Amino acid sequence: MVAGPIHIIGGGLAGCEAAWQIARSGLQAVLHEMRPMRPTAAHQTDRLAELVCSNSLKSDQAPSASWLLKEELRRFDSLLIRCAAAARVPGGHALTVDRERFAAEVTSAIDGEPAIELRREEIAEIPDWPVTIIATGPLTSDALAQSIAQLTGADRLFFYDSISPIVDAATIDMTVAFRASRYGKSLDGSDDYLNCPFDKAQYERFVDALLAAQSVESHVPGDVPFFEACLPIEEIARRGRETLRFGPMKPMGLTDPRTGRRPYAVVQLRQENLRADSFNLVGFQNHLKFPEQARILRLIPGLENAEFFRFGQIHRNTYINAPALLGPTMQLRGHPRIFFAGQISGVEGYVESIATGLMAGLHAAALATGGELRAFPRESALGSLAHYISGADPANYQPANIAFDLFPALDDATRLRLKHDKKARHAEICRRALASLEEFQHAHA
Repeated sequence: MVAGPIHIIGGGLAGCEAAWQIARSGLQAVLHEMRPMRPTAAHQTDRLAELVCSNSLKSDQAPSASWLLKEELRRFDSLLIRCAAAARVPGGHALTVDRERFAAEVTSAIDGEPAIELRREEIAEIPDWPVTIIATGPLTSDALAQSIAQLTGADRLFFYDSISPIVDAATIDMTVAFRASRYGKSLDGSDDYLNCPFDKAQYERFVDALLAAQSVESHVPGDVPFFEACLPIEEIARRGRETLRFGPMKPMGLTDPRTGRRPYAVVQLRQENLRADSFNLVGFQNHLKFPEQARILRLIPGLENAEFFRFGQIHRNTYINAPALLGPTMQLRGHPRIFFAGQISGVEGYVESIATGLMAGLHAAALATGGELRAFPRESALGSLAHYISGADPANYQPANIAFDLFPALDDATRLRLKHDKKARHAEICRRALASLEEFQHAHA
């Protein structure tokens, strides 16, 4: 048994979920958030769980790995997934949220929970608390990052991450942009995305302007690699003139109603809030100077007169080399009373951060009450994510989203039976995962 509350450093997605799970376990939690006392380069408010990049929590359509992870979180009464559902806006098959309402929902829930004490203060070094969860996210302060490095004996690891521009919906030319989801896929059959179509000449002109654009001077060391899952568009363009057409500007599954044909390339815009008065440019994170962004983004058909609420940015992300440091229960191997959660633990993605917060919170509660810490079943999405964090190759580690290649293989007979049906294989992985999780929950009831 541990005397005193469990302390969580960081009021982002993972920290809030961890605090909520601790409170649901009947224990006291203290949640430390440095904003607004100390702002970050990307956050704009003092609300908890503020989303600073996309407003999409990715696919919520079965059978997908992203859906499965959300479904598992729902079965543990995840606060953040519940708040996402309450703040949902149209987004095709994705769980897309009004970011302001989402943060307000989470902040209200945490403020209203008597078992959680919210302290607005910066933690500059790791205190000697009985049980601590570090969930400071990708924008961990320099002082705390240095303290983490000293504790773990490892250097800090940085990678670039970025946020996409947001455009005023009233300034989009709807005689050019058209509504459609790729291949008509949305959860309710609606056309949730706006699409700005390019012909070949327009695309070539856009790429030329992008390659010649001026970037913002970076404050991150020049030898730090980009994070491959979140490349800025100018970096994608530098890798080949056609690369954007096979990445964020791919036209597959879309037909321009003006021509009846598939565009040469397309930029998709996703609704930002319930009022539908703003849209973000999907996959258009960049590191260009703001005047350059305004000029180049107005080369996009339909955005010639666009006004932008926010331009794209790149900021520094911090994460630990998790496989060298963490066990499958999110504990620091050399200091088992310290847990890590969220992007600093070495995952990428909103839902993955929520998932690690949930696991760290439940494991920390078990430690505090003298219970047995049991890793989530390997067959589950939660268990597979924890297995990757703690068991990947530390020499070549990069954060990962949940994906079916993180799960254990199906047995030989099932693989052979479903050899030519990928959707059926994915459905079987989902079925197996949820069955293992049900058994896990029953054993811990």
